Amino acid sequence: MTAIKETHFNLPGQSNFYKGKVRDVYTIGNKFLVMVVTDRISAFDVVLPEPIPYKGQVLNQIAAKFLQATRDIVPNWVIDVPDPNVTIGKICEPFKVEMVIRGYLAGHAWREYQAGKRSVCGVTLPEGLKENDRLPEPIITPTTKASVGHDEDISREEIISRKIVSEKDYLLLERYTRALFQRGTEMVADLGLILVDTKYEFGMTDGLIHLIDEIHTPDSSRYFYKDGYEERQARNEQQRQLSKEFVRKWLIDNGFQGKEDQMIPEMTPEFVNSISERYIELYEHITGDKFMKNNHNDAENRVENNINEALIRLV
Repeated sequence: MTAIKETHFNLPGQSNFYKGKVRDVYTIGNKFLVMVVTDRISAFDVVLPEPIPYKGQVLNQIAAKFLQATRDIVPNWVIDVPDPNVTIGKICEPFKVEMVIRGYLAGHAWREYQAGKRSVCGVTLPEGLKENDRLPEPIITPTTKASVGHDEDISREEIISRKIVSEKDYLLLERYTRALFQRGTEMVADLGLILVDTKYEFGMTDGLIHLIDEIHTPDSSRYFYKDGYEERQARNEQQRQLSKEFVRKWLIDNGFQGKEDQMIPEMTPEFVNSISERYIELYEHITGDKFMKNNHNDAENRVENNINEALIRLV
């Protein structure tokens, strides 16, 4: 069994290539983006040395399912999914904000609240909340998309006043964000999950706003198990999460948090396989579908052939 650690394709019409933490993105002329979701895994802003078999397939197929299920809400960038690890889509001009929406007080919002802040991104929060409490209604806490450095919290008013996004477009982004979150919440509720918070990215092409990138994957969203949620809150216990948090915990337990003087612990074949199985478990919980392991023997050739065939069809 081999994993897809990186790709070095020379695709017909290729005009650009970008290597992200976990994705290899090829630009084809001024027409298409080819996104290869590799099996690389990152934590603490560091790409770990060993790829995780099937991880890319898991993330790409979860995103494809939710993008297909939300086309009636907002157009999206996807044109074709010719391979389990690949999405081909439209080139969009991204808005320079990420639309983060939260239904529960967790993660960054909780840390801000715990520090005494009662306003996050211009949204006022009530007194008396505790970690992982359900919010009276979902709140949108956008962040800037920084080209250098870290993304930063920003309010609706700042986005509009600084003309990062026009008021007309931003109000539409908010409407789409709430509708997408509601749809995702309903879809996973039937599977015994709570969609806690997530982020969406949007871009513009052909004069229309499009949903871009991945959505509702465990790398971009936080999920709780619905069963036992109320009881755990009442007892002030940590919630059972469905995310890649277990990888971060293993790294911390082995003395690594991404700091310069720290060594990444050895990832044994047994540990790599356990992560792979966990991602497959995530897929089956989030989608309700049985995961079908694609043949990973000579996976890179398979991916390249499927991309080339798709581009012939599209051109």
